Amino acid sequence: MNLLAPLALAAALTLGTAASAATPSPIADTRPTVVLVHGAFADGSSWNKVIPLLQAQGLNAVAVQNPLTSLEDDVAAANRIINAQTGPVVLVGHSWGGAVITQAGGHDKVKSLVYVAAFAPTLGAHSAADTANFPAPPGFAHFIADADGFLTLPADAIARDFAQDVSAEEANLIHATQGPVRGANFEQPVTVAAWTSKPSWYIVAGQDRMIDPGAQRALAKKIGATTTELPTGHVPMVSSPEEVAKVIVEAARAAAK
Repeated sequence: MNLLAPLALAAALTLGTAASAATPSPIADTRPTVVLVHGAFADGSSWNKVIPLLQAQGLNAVAVQNPLTSLEDDVAAANRIINAQTGPVVLVGHSWGGAVITQAGGHDKVKSLVYVAAFAPTLGAHSAADTANFPAPPGFAHFIADADGFLTLPADAIARDFAQDVSAEEANLIHATQGPVRGANFEQPVTVAAWTSKPSWYIVAGQDRMIDPGAQRALAKKIGATTTELPTGHVPMVSSPEEVAKVIVEAARAAAK
């Protein structure tokens, strides 16, 4: 029998315990994290140009992948990301994502909200309630509904109405990666209106053909948002990412105070 083996094992265990004790626990990252919520007819790649700009400013940035199957499902997807953060959260929503952040923004970790050409429902109201008295946007005429009630946009409508100010290659990618959205989502009322208690920013897309720009201005005024208007179509985070990132950074600075 090798009498040295038990001694060697004990020494190894002792050294391992000492090494473990000497290794500090991971320090919680308390920098603001920007959680980015995409809209209908889109996916998380909507934020591809904005994320590096936020990271260059020292911010964490995470894009949610919404299933677009219901308001509850999309809020749950956002909450999973929010729950995983260790510091304050800036919650950003584009288009339909505005309804999602209005509800998910009630989370304690969320310190500020940024609406990008987005719905901002009143408590107990659905997404389109505040836009009903404004002109119907041109893009609404081109929805394609499947047998299950999910909506998509054809390539020509993406290029003409959804993303008219991006390159043809980018418009093609948006069409190819779009997420079908359940049409009934837009009739679901929010049960939380986070903008009533959290500071908000709003980016109006002045040439939007999916949500009327006048409706966006009215929404921004209703929620008391710090407002920036850009001369863009419906996806300013794709066509003017630097300007969108500036607004998000401003909201993040406020969240870090």
